[in-house]
Amino acid sequence: MKRSIVNGNKPMKNDSHGQLARRSMLQIATEGIAGAVLAGGLPAAVAADPKLSGKTQFQIACMTLPYSQFPLKRSLTGIKSAGYDFVAWGTSHRETPDGKRIPVMPADAPPAKSKELGKQCRDLGLEPLMMFSMIYPEAEKGVEVLTSRLRQAAAAGVRQVLTFGHTKGGNRKLWIKRFKQLGPIARDNGVLLVVKQHGGSTGTGQACADIVQEVNDPGIRVNYDAGNVMDYLNVDPIPDIQKCADVVHSFCMKDHRNWPKDQDCGPGFGEIDHYRLLHPVAFKGRQMPLCCENIFAPIVPRPTKPEGVDDLARQVREFLETVIAGVTQ
Repeated sequence: MKRSIVNGNKPMKNDSHGQLARRSMLQIATEGIAGAVLAGGLPAAVAADPKLSGKTQFQIACMTLPYSQFPLKRSLTGIKSAGYDFVAWGTSHRETPDGKRIPVMPADAPPAKSKELGKQCRDLGLEPLMMFSMIYPEAEKGVEVLTSRLRQAAAAGVRQVLTFGHTKGGNRKLWIKRFKQLGPIARDNGVLLVVKQHGGSTGTGQACADIVQEVNDPGIRVNYDAGNVMDYLNVDPIPDIQKCADVVHSFCMKDHRNWPKDQDCGPGFGEIDHYRLLHPVAFKGRQMPLCCENIFAPIVPRPTKPEGVDDLARQVREFLETVIAGVTQ
């Protein structure tokens, strides 16, 4: 497998089941097994077995983001020591004794720089799956920066670039216009541009899926962030994921609690039922990165030493492995 509840006091919108308990560019256009085989996404024995060929290949990755208080190199070695074979690049890390934060990958960095970081990851036994764009699609330099990010990702062999909107909402018309520009660029580079929920008018998976479907370009897909859906809008992510599952190609994994404190946390520590969350995408016949953005326990203080973060990363991986084993039966 390695390759790698309490209801709150705040009533939740669209809670249809009462309280909450607990695929590579060639695959994109086909959405089927033929595409997966061409992309090397499924082993031949699996592709030949009709009982297994539709099973999603979940790839549990840890973002470097939970290690942002420590140097990037320490985050990578820690993630590997916690049993992961996949990594997602975060935003910045404290790299100097005075705590100066350095971007993991500056927006204007040449592709050669991201290629080198990709090599560093693979030398440690970590395959990089995703990187942050660190810009809103509607920003003045949105197209310019996102184009740079797609080229950086291609050079590094990173399959997905993540973007999201402002918490107060996005400009839907501008998003669609820009995504139609960016889709062909993404495809030309063999990369997916994925958009996740971040509050406001693009705060649900359904809202993001509506935009992606109107753009109608296989280079643009949805990333699902259940913790954000629950946190920003207090919407139950379980019925929401069912409305966008066909265009979801990755997850930013975080959980959320409404009680005893309104707080994001790591998968398995909150109120979101991850069996119900992953079930709608468990048999899509493609690779599905699960990139752990938050791995921390709620309520208690976060670890001040990297070894404590390692322990939490390991615990989250093991939880997700257990869930995946269940939903893919």
